[in-house]
Amino acid sequence: MWTIIKIDKKKIDFLKKDFQDKIGKKLDFYNPKLKITKYNKNKLIYKEVNLLGDYLFCYIEGIEEKLTVNKLKFSRGLKYFLNGFIEFQDEIKQFINECKKHENNDGYITHNFFPLVKNKTYKFSTGPFVDKIFRIINLDGKKIEILLGGLNTTIKKDKYLFNPV
Repeated sequence: MWTIIKIDKKKIDFLKKDFQDKIGKKLDFYNPKLKITKYNKNKLIYKEVNLLGDYLFCYIEGIEEKLTVNKLKFSRGLKYFLNGFIEFQDEIKQFINECKKHENNDGYITHNFFPLVKNKTYKFSTGPFVDKIFRIINLDGKKIEILLGGLNTTIKKDKYLFNPV
């Protein structure tokens, strides 16, 4: 069964080891990530960003039992278990499958993950326009007509990564 946990990013290795030592059952961790490129002092820097921040999906066999949760509750690197994970298994599985469907070969979420809506504001995450806010004027197949400040321009849909604001 999948659970959602809040973690201390610096102690993730301790968390994985503690979970394995305490329950010894099948464990699987999933953390959807984005790969962002930024320019810093005329150098291109690649940065890995967790899509869910401090949260992580963890598959634990037999987690339905209250005893298992109590056994893991005080593991190093674990802040807390998110309540309600038992009732929302279908939604959790659906979200994980959607994330995996939009991953590239390196395991990073691609640009197709976020739906595009006309006349909505977005922020570039990659490319020369990093952190710039724009509005979508027109969607045309693989091209998008945008308004960036006072400039109308067209960009390719699959070349840049951007998130809704």
